Amino acid sequence: MAIQATTRRSSSILRITIGLQTLTIFLQAVSAGLLLTSSYGETLHSAGARVMYGASMLYLLAAVLAWKRGGGSSRPVLHASGFLVLASAQVVLGIAHVPSVHLPLGVLMFGLSVLALARR
Repeated sequence: MAIQATTRRSSSILRITIGLQTLTIFLQAVSAGLLLTSSYGETLHSAGARVMYGASMLYLLAAVLAWKRGGGSSRPVLHASGFLVLASAQVVLGIAHVPSVHLPLGVLMFGLSVLALARR
């Protein structure tokens, strides 16, 4: 009975962290629009990038803890690791000002994050 409660709690934590990641990626799209239209958009987009990266790290941490505690599949760890790699690429591409890759990668990340959230 305690294992089932731990598994359910781990699943809930994973769902929350994926939801947080999805929200932060969406807010990055909004701040990218502000980046093009306002003077404070760059500041918001830069701060949002840090928050989004932190959300990706939190998702990986939650996936590892859920896997170690619950003894379930390691698939969420692989997915979270992939998101962290994509987030790292986004940061590098954003700093390097390569919007031709940065923007489509952001759209891909949002779609994958929504998909991961729907699967949870």
